[in-house]
Amino acid sequence: MLPTILVTLIVLWQLVLVGYTFTLAGNAADEAVRAGTAAGPGERQGVCRQAGLDKLPSAWSGSAGCETGGGYVRATVTLRVPVLFPGSVGFPFEVEGHAGAVEEAKD
Repeated sequence: MLPTILVTLIVLWQLVLVGYTFTLAGNAADEAVRAGTAAGPGERQGVCRQAGLDKLPSAWSGSAGCETGGGYVRATVTLRVPVLFPGSVGFPFEVEGHAGAVEEAKD
């Protein structure tokens, strides 16, 4: 019975890590868009990218991309899902978080 319980706990822990990675990616994309809309028009993409990665824990590696134009700022944050221990080996698939907002007018 003990091996069954241990395997069940390991599977549940891994599912928690997958869910937490989705949460982190979505939150990072929201933060990136929020910072990008508040920045000046010439610096939106750089500020957006930086804000998307700033608040991520160091154990989660990923990238952030931002697009501006047409009155919108869109951000995509891509993170790797760790296997059992954050900061260790990641799965071969990535999780993406997307967000978008209307650009703020600067006078």
